[in-house]
Amino acid sequence: MTTARIHSAESLSATIGQIRADLKAHGWLRLSWRHDRDRTAAQNALSHVWYEQVANELREDTALGVKCFCKLHYGVPILRTEDEDFRAAYDAAIKPLAYEQKIAAMRYWPVTSLMSTAQLSEYLDAVKEGYAGRVMLEFPEDARWAA
Repeated sequence: MTTARIHSAESLSATIGQIRADLKAHGWLRLSWRHDRDRTAAQNALSHVWYEQVANELREDTALGVKCFCKLHYGVPILRTEDEDFRAAYDAAIKPLAYEQKIAAMRYWPVTSLMSTAQLSEYLDAVKEGYAGRVMLEFPEDARWAA
């Protein structure tokens, strides 16, 4: 599956060229698109601050290990519920694996990078709730977080 983020006239032109080339090569295409905003840089940055915080405070895993855990336990359920293509791909490739293999796969399997701002907000809420009572994760006192 090919995806493209179109955010300028240049990226639109490049994507149209790729669509033409793929149509010529394969004879048919199935297209879908979303026009909701992608996750924000602030949301992405906060998630990584939280992975570091959890790793530093609990000392049970590295920040990357915490990220993989969170993607599997909090992100995958959100996308499996809301994205039919993600669910099909995940269920075929990752779901049959042993737990340790699923965690390892999260290093490479896109989850949060596929999320809209609303989905990433839901993800951050789930991460915060998941660590409640063990680590105090906080949203910044910033207008970008008021929803």
